[in-house]
Amino acid sequence: MTKTQLNAAGVLGAVVLAFSGGIFVGVSAWQRNIAAASGSTTTVLGAATQPQDVDMTQFWTAYNLLNERFVVTHASSTFPEKDKQLYSAIQGLTSSFGDPYTVFMPPSDAKVFTDDISGSFGGIGMEVDNDAKGNIVVVSPLKGTPSERAGIRSGDILLAIGTTTTEGMTTDDAIKLIRGPKGTSVTLTFARAGEPNPLIMSVMRDTINIPVINTIKRDDGIFVIELYSFSENSADLFRDALRQFVESGDTKLLLDLRGNPGGYLDAAVDMASYFLPAGDVIVTEDFKGKQPNESHRSLGYNIFANNKNFKMAVLIDQGSASASEILSGALQQHGVAKLVGTRSFGKGSVQELMDLGGGAELKVTIARWLTPNGSSISDGGLQPDIKADRTADDVKAGNDPQKDAAVVYLLNNQ
Repeated sequence: MTKTQLNAAGVLGAVVLAFSGGIFVGVSAWQRNIAAASGSTTTVLGAATQPQDVDMTQFWTAYNLLNERFVVTHASSTFPEKDKQLYSAIQGLTSSFGDPYTVFMPPSDAKVFTDDISGSFGGIGMEVDNDAKGNIVVVSPLKGTPSERAGIRSGDILLAIGTTTTEGMTTDDAIKLIRGPKGTSVTLTFARAGEPNPLIMSVMRDTINIPVINTIKRDDGIFVIELYSFSENSADLFRDALRQFVESGDTKLLLDLRGNPGGYLDAAVDMASYFLPAGDVIVTEDFKGKQPNESHRSLGYNIFANNKNFKMAVLIDQGSASASEILSGALQQHGVAKLVGTRSFGKGSVQELMDLGGGAELKVTIARWLTPNGSSISDGGLQPDIKADRTADDVKAGNDPQKDAAVVYLLNNQ
């Protein structure tokens, strides 16, 4: 079997991913917690053997009794094919661990996952995840997608898809219902903080192309880089954006990671390396004693080391997750940048994706992400140095108090 290390942190041969734990609804498997690392390797595992301390007698007795004695007697019952019986058994075993990020994917789901990583897919362009209470919550609507145009916001809790309640539903099951052909619509019901009644929205599905980066040279000497995802080519695009910044003659950099759900871990490490000396810890995988911890360190590009006028701020919010939190945490805790906005999402677990054969895959939580100072990203996310909110009224009016607060900090000469 091959294995893939994901995070969602994050999102195949052994690849470390740093995505938020959710899923781009109707779209990307990124949200399956993933963020893939480029230059991946593949590990071949030995054939599975039955543990000596597990008695499978009850399982096989039940299996044989069901297949020998069961009779279909009403419309809701069925006699499942053998592969469905097997997948259901694995699903039940996986669910017993109680971890929303440890997921069994039968071949059909695994194929969707693989297709989604391409970065272009059909859906509504919304990342979702399970919160601590098991609710399906919106991490972030993607910029310029049907979900954003419909007014869906980070923090909205998904109550129903069509007439189907989401109570007890996994993100994977929700995605199956929300996805659909371009040009068709899906009705979603949300609960939103401050709204007394549920919000019902009909959203038209479309082809989703995940945006990556945008740059803005402001008149006040601040250069803005808006990074929307940590895709496979985002490190190269970020390098080009930094080149534009240097060539502009500006010395103040504003990196906007709001609504960025994460992506490839290697991309986050590469980006952080432009600001840190070689060897500085960017993030550590903590395996809680099951194997030695692994620290991912700066490659040492450190191109602003001798620029005494360089000043940086990073915008974050509850839509900033996984790889965004890895990069933000490293820049904040090494004293490179101030974080401005609201707390980040708090997705800090690492998953490993394993090929079970026959097209089925198993994603297992194997570690957690720790910031350079040893804090777990999952423990409430990152806290901003400068707190600033952006309300729904601000968005409607075209105001951005968070960006304004970052600009004030960058223009302050102290």
